Amino acid sequence: MKIFPRLLAAASLLLLAACVPRTAVRLQGDAGLLGEQQARERLLAGVDHWTLQGRLGVSDGKNSGSGDLTWTQDGDRYEFVVRAPVTGKSFRLSGGAQGALLEGMDGGPLHGDDAESLMHKALGWEVPLRELRAWVLGLRADAGPAELSFGNDRLPSLLQQDGWSVDYREWDATRQPPLPKKVYAQKPPYKVRLSVESWQMGKGGEQGVGNGEH
Repeated sequence: MKIFPRLLAAASLLLLAACVPRTAVRLQGDAGLLGEQQARERLLAGVDHWTLQGRLGVSDGKNSGSGDLTWTQDGDRYEFVVRAPVTGKSFRLSGGAQGALLEGMDGGPLHGDDAESLMHKALGWEVPLRELRAWVLGLRADAGPAELSFGNDRLPSLLQQDGWSVDYREWDATRQPPLPKKVYAQKPPYKVRLSVESWQMGKGGEQGVGNGEH
């Protein structure tokens, strides 16, 4: 039931190899840095209508997959479309509080109680989508305690939560508040690499947060 054939694995490994961690400045979260983060989180807390486009790479330490990603969040509803660049095949994961639907698989659409378990069952991918919805905005998720470290730009550099280490490699500081451009999460042996090419905030691409179109 794997959606990506073996010929995609080589391209995926090249993508993941390019994501080898670099040496980063890590500043402990003092009162000033944490205060700035809390202000960002307050500004973004109500932002639940957005679309991002970029690249997604996933690995379980043995197998990997990658593709172009379009992720649309509309309140509790989501649509997660991954298109494989080599095969041209794609799958669409959508749903909300009432369950999840995975389309594009051999054998027809698949239904499940939630997106994470459905994706794991069908693809073998371990992607913490509930937490990633917050992490991709540079926020702490509602998944228990979190530890933050910051870079010289005073933005989060490393977030550790729910057993995952989330490495923020690049931010779009032209937006206010800034939004992540590269988010690399890992919980050995699982790795998720997300490179954001564009953000659209608000329904229909309306700019609710930030400045300008990206």
